[in-house]
Amino acid sequence: MMPQRAVILAAGKGTRLKWLTDHRPKALMPMAGEVAVVRVIRRLAASGVRFITLNVHHHAEQLMAYLGDGSAWGVSLSYSFEADLLDSGGGVRTALEFLPGEGSFFVHNADIMTNLDLRALAARKGSHACCVGLVANPLHHANGDFTFNQGVVRRDGGSRFTFSGVSVWDESIWMRFSAKQSFSMLALLNELMAEDQCRGYLHRGFWYDIGRPRDLLQAQSMLSRL
Repeated sequence: MMPQRAVILAAGKGTRLKWLTDHRPKALMPMAGEVAVVRVIRRLAASGVRFITLNVHHHAEQLMAYLGDGSAWGVSLSYSFEADLLDSGGGVRTALEFLPGEGSFFVHNADIMTNLDLRALAARKGSHACCVGLVANPLHHANGDFTFNQGVVRRDGGSRFTFSGVSVWDESIWMRFSAKQSFSMLALLNELMAEDQCRGYLHRGFWYDIGRPRDLLQAQSMLSRL
């Protein structure tokens, strides 16, 4: 079944963008007539997602005021405010406390612009604990993150690819951790890879991490041509 829930990670300070994020969150960066996080929300909504929680921290009040309750995009939005940053894993785990329903859910970084097929990602997960979207290694991350062989994601043992920042998970897996506990998503992924519970979906379309000025400009240029 296609997940109807998602967590968007939007709490980062955007320090790599320097002065561009002094007065606004990275998630509100303009992207060819639409801010970045709205593009993410629209893609999730188009794939059947109806409930989304965003974790927020840097300029949180701007983000919440801009997005409101999500009804403008046909979704219900809630917010998980982090007074102190909880890292990627802690951000997801704590956001689940505000996400209604149960079962599988997507995790999507707010600063990732991509046309990765969310339905195909969810289908590839099957009965496994998670499925992560993978992309070819960008210049700034030439060694990649994980190996990928016959659909299985591991730390080593094959061709290496970069984690896209888009994934789908069983909620129960996250209950190994406590809400408001700070930890990296990588810690959980390492556990699941050791248990042969992590699958991958290799995305060949466009993908940009707009956390760097050069990539931000490239993404804006590409999206303006679509």
